[in-house]
Amino acid sequence: MERSRIAVAGASGLIGSALVRSLAAEGHEVVRLVRGAPSGPDEVRWDPGRQYVDTAGLAGCDVVVNLAGAGVGDRRWTPEYKRLLRDSRVLGTAALAEAAASLPRPPRVFLNGSAIGFYGDTGDRVADEDTPPGDGFLARLCVEWEEAAAPVTEAGVRTVFLRTGLVVARGGGAWGRLFPLFRAGLGGRLGDGRQYWSYIALHDEVAAIRHLIDGESLSGPFNLTAPHPLRNSEITAAMGRVLHRPTVCAVPAAVLRTALGEMAGDVLGSQRVVPKRLLESGFRFAFPGIDEAIRAAE
Repeated sequence: MERSRIAVAGASGLIGSALVRSLAAEGHEVVRLVRGAPSGPDEVRWDPGRQYVDTAGLAGCDVVVNLAGAGVGDRRWTPEYKRLLRDSRVLGTAALAEAAASLPRPPRVFLNGSAIGFYGDTGDRVADEDTPPGDGFLARLCVEWEEAAAPVTEAGVRTVFLRTGLVVARGGGAWGRLFPLFRAGLGGRLGDGRQYWSYIALHDEVAAIRHLIDGESLSGPFNLTAPHPLRNSEITAAMGRVLHRPTVCAVPAAVLRTALGEMAGDVLGSQRVVPKRLLESGFRFAFPGIDEAIRAAE
């Protein structure tokens, strides 16, 4: 990709910060959307809750990447926090899509965050991008999240939805919480361990986003997950194997439901999601297996 001006919302998050580093290392001009007062020409003010974007700051951007949203696993899902989860994604996406669409020269591509939560609990059934949305709070949220990008799609901008799985990284996200537990010998399967987890190494997540930025004919939803999802018990065994720790501390489903409330349904739920369209587009994973993905995060 030739040198481009690229706006990134959610640039301080796990994926966003890794993407910004990757883009900057190759000489791209990265503009970060920030909620506070901009501290330099590489920052643009926005307020997703109030649906405000300093549109002038997006002028000249070839690419807009929206990865913003409150952390799904950061707090118990009270009605107030569920509202924050929704508003931080849906309202923010709508504001950014409208701002990008209104530019005299809109960006050539708009990449919007989403998640494999779109498919709900798939059990043992394999889900790809042709699978319809599932049930539950996260599935409904993902549908609204993607629909909020309509203004930029209707403006003729190539739009990509990044349906991301569980990112294997030690610096944040769900896996960032797992590493200390497993290193301490306190790791173990969750519930009966039969639920599928669809994971992706952070390196491959960033590489896939870069691939989708460059792919001039690529639009619509893409599952960002490794090719072969595994059961929680298999991932537990891999964590123990790579980190050389025992994995005997299983957490019963009842304990998870008591501790996590409604969110436990997603921890115990099964999502066997595959990256059909990503593979068809020619993308090649650097760390497709779970052992190598865990080692890459180390």
